[in-house]
Amino acid sequence: MHRYKVFNAAMATTAATAKVTTGTSIKTMLQLATPSTRQIQLISWGYSTDAGPSSAGVVELIQTDVAATVTAHVAAGVQPLDPNAPASLLTLGTTATGYTATAEGTTTASRIFDVVQVAPGSSSAGGVCYSWQWMPDERPNVAVSKFLRVRATYGSAVNLTCWVCFDE
Repeated sequence: MHRYKVFNAAMATTAATAKVTTGTSIKTMLQLATPSTRQIQLISWGYSTDAGPSSAGVVELIQTDVAATVTAHVAAGVQPLDPNAPASLLTLGTTATGYTATAEGTTTASRIFDVVQVAPGSSSAGGVCYSWQWMPDERPNVAVSKFLRVRATYGSAVNLTCWVCFDE
């Protein structure tokens, strides 16, 4: 088993990790697509914003049966935590593993793994930070041929950076 971490931005190289706006309606900030041959087990996830929202918001981690249309990640964007680990087997593409959705698709079945309500005006050093790590016995699995999404719904746009750590 190998452990990986992925963010909702292109792999940082000569430039810093790009900020991604939530917009003002539901938006998939990060999506992971499991292949037909392997599920993944979630270890931890989190997000941070550069400002507290002026109206209530929610950030959720869910498994869905339908893909959002996203900016496709490349293999280097799914980082192995062990430098000797092989590349992840996540499916890459604009309707697979990626970030910053432009279309949500029509989900017909989902499983919720975590939901965070964000109060208006809440902030920590100017923004909101959240991270969660499951106990070993509680770690959820994302089934084969499914999509894990970090979705944000805010009444006022903020910049949000999110990540997911998983084993495959």
